[in-house]
Amino acid sequence: MLLDAALLLIFPALMAFAASSDLFTMTISNRVSILLVAGFAVLAFATGMPAAVALQHVGAGVLVLVIAFVFFARGWIGGGDAKLAAATALWFGFGFLYEYLLYASLLGGVLTLTLLEFRKYALPGRLSGSDWIERLHRRDGGIPYGIALAAAALLIYPSTPWMTTLG
Repeated sequence: MLLDAALLLIFPALMAFAASSDLFTMTISNRVSILLVAGFAVLAFATGMPAAVALQHVGAGVLVLVIAFVFFARGWIGGGDAKLAAATALWFGFGFLYEYLLYASLLGGVLTLTLLEFRKYALPGRLSGSDWIERLHRRDGGIPYGIALAAAALLIYPSTPWMTTLG
């Protein structure tokens, strides 16, 4: 019962927090990624995940971390996005990694195009004065890609063994 509640809440809650944090502040706290890694470790042990499977999940996380940090070094994504993507890959392993990255890319493209279009127009007066909206509206502003990463993760998560084996 407690294990089922943890599986239902930990990952989705952290993803929702990461997305909202990125939307409102353009940052994703390191604590989110650390909690995702710790949550994976605890739940992998609690669910009896075989060591070989856990190592495959770790491999997926490390692979995404290395690639994401190359993207970060080139200025294509933020450091928080890189860590969030890697921590999410840890939860999904190689079995769901392709789907996750595909959804994240597609949703990220839609998010980017939407924000670029939004930035073409003057900000309506009633939206002025809101720091986070003004930050999103700045033409030289970044894209809160954590929203796309989290949304993709939440689309994939119900299909994973974490959820399909709930008792």
